[in-house]
Parts: sequence; C-alpha cells; structure tokens
Amino acid sequence: MDAILLQVLNGLDKGGAYALIALGLTIIFGTLGVVNFAHGALFMLGAFCAVTVKALLGITKVTLDPTQTTPWGAPMEIRQPYVEVWFGDFGTTLLDYSVPVSILVAIPIMLLIGIVMERGLIRFFYKRPHAEQILVTFGLAIVIQEIVKSNFGANPIPQPAPDMFNGMIDFGVALGFDAGNVVYPAWRLIYFLFSVGVIAAVFAFLQFTTFGMVVRAGMADRETVGLLGIDIDRRFTIVFGIAAVVAGLAGTMYTPILSPDYHMGMDFLVLSFVVVVVGGMGSLGGAVAAGFLLGVLQSFASMNEVKAILPGIDQIIIYLIAVVVLLVRPRGLMGRRGVMEQ
Repeated sequence: MDAILLQVLNGLDKGGAYALIALGLTIIFGTLGVVNFAHGALFMLGAFCAVTVKALLGITKVTLDPTQTTPWGAPMEIRQPYVEVWFGDFGTTLLDYSVPVSILVAIPIMLLIGIVMERGLIRFFYKRPHAEQILVTFGLAIVIQEIVKSNFGANPIPQPAPDMFNGMIDFGVALGFDAGNVVYPAWRLIYFLFSVGVIAAVFAFLQFTTFGMVVRAGMADRETVGLLGIDIDRRFTIVFGIAAVVAGLAGTMYTPILSPDYHMGMDFLVLSFVVVVVGGMGSLGGAVAAGFLLGVLQSFASMNEVKAILPGIDQIIIYLIAVVVLLVRPRGLMGRRGVMEQ
C-alpha cells in the first residue's frame, strides 16, 4: 500500500501540469475553435518569467572593502544583492521566494502575451482549416523557442524552491505506515495544491460570473450571442489571455521541479494534446480528469518493477492509453458530439 500511495503522489504534480496546460488548450479550442500548437510555448514563457525575476532580484551591488585584501593586495570586492541592501531581511526573503513572487509578474505578462497573440495572429485563422491552424501556431512556437534560446542559452537554468519547502513530507507516519516509507517532496505537494486551486478558480470563473456565462453561451452558439448585441469577440480575446495565464502559471510554479530550458514547452505540448484528446475535445472537465489520470498512470509505469517486465513502458504508456480510450470511446472520456467531426 505504501508503494501504491507513493506512486499516486508522484503522479499528482506531473498530472497537475498536464491538467493545467490541457485546460488552457481546451478553453481556446472550445471558445475559438483553434488548435493552438503554440500553447506549450506559453508554458515555457511562464517558466522563464521565474528565471527573469530570479535574475533581476539577484542583481548585485559591488563595493570595495579596504579592510580585506586579495592575495595580490587589492581591496576585496563585496557583492550583495540590491534587494538585500535596500530591504534588509525582507529582501533576503524575496530572493528565497522568487518563484512564488514570479506569479505576480507572470500574470500580467502572460495576459498581455495571450491578447497580443490572439489579436495579432490567431484571429486571422478562426475559420481556416485545422491543418493551417496547426502549421501557423507550431511555427509561432518554434519562433518563440528560438528567441528564448538566443536570450537564455540552451542549458537548463535551475530554480530552487523556497528553503521552507525544500524538504520532504513523511506521509507514512500520518497514515500508519513505518516512518520513511512514504516521503514526498514538499514543493511537489505545493504544486499539486496550486494546480487544483487554479483549476477551481477557472471553473468558478466560467460557471458563476456573468462574463463566464456569456463565454459559455458563446461556446455553444456564437452567432446568437452576437445577435444579442454582445461583443463576443472581445470576450473571447480575454479568454485567450486567461488561457495563456493558466499555462504561464503552470510553467512558473513548475520550475523547481524541472529546470527551465528552451524546449520544455514542446516536451509538454505533445503530451498535453494527448491528454485533451483522451479527455474529449472541447470538454474542460475531461481535460482535467485525463491530465491527473495519465500523470498517475505514467508514474506507475515508471516503477522499476514495471519497467523490468515491460522496458520503455513509461515512455509510451500515455499513447497506449490514448489508443485504448479512442478505440472504445472515439470522442474521448467526456467529449461532446460534433466536435472535430465536421
């Protein structure tokens, strides 16, 4: 039981990332009918928001201390981050919590990027074939990827979690197992709870606000909503920005788990599209459920005992599940009739 519980926990954080990216993909497809292959790039940009904030907070002030000298007699250079010089202990805390602080920066930046992307490019492809949408958004993703590579380099950039959350949580003792049998990194639990919170906020926004109700009505019948005098295009632009924010936040908080690099968006994009297809195209609930389900199944497939019997199964388990689900339910677990069938 402790081994099973540990694998479930291991799958929750990656499932949270899958669910958040797939949720944004589904929102865009459900509202605009666009298959957005640049969505993984938004996940990556969110991660590099954290990298940028960490770098800005880490800018150091250099002073010379004549009371200390180097081996060759020159005054010793003293380097101290400006935030510590200006704010003292609070500045030290800001540096330590640079990843959570990055959320405050990532939200407006990702919202702006999403709106610019939709107004500048995506809106010209609303009524074009899905193949053309895939080609143009995939090309945009490559452009963004290369821009990031040219500015940040090709190597991963580690982003530490706050010291308070760098340790392990022992679930075994709380659940009656022997101490040390079920230990789980604290930040991974934080990420899982964060992903659940973001998902709940998105669903609450769409379900209980007037704006969300209009958007859901527009998803069902765009022309009728437009005839009522509602500027549905402007609302859909904002929804695209919100989907970009969701993907960006997923990337920002994932940086202590996976060091950001320029191709991390592509790595998650393909898997997230599989998640969307398994959950059902256009189904928000299906995207979230499939994200967590496939994350947990991938965790079980990565066990040494399983790989000893089926080598490489952890690399293909998601695609095998997709094949089985689509054979049994061609629309996915919660797919709607008529979506992608025209």
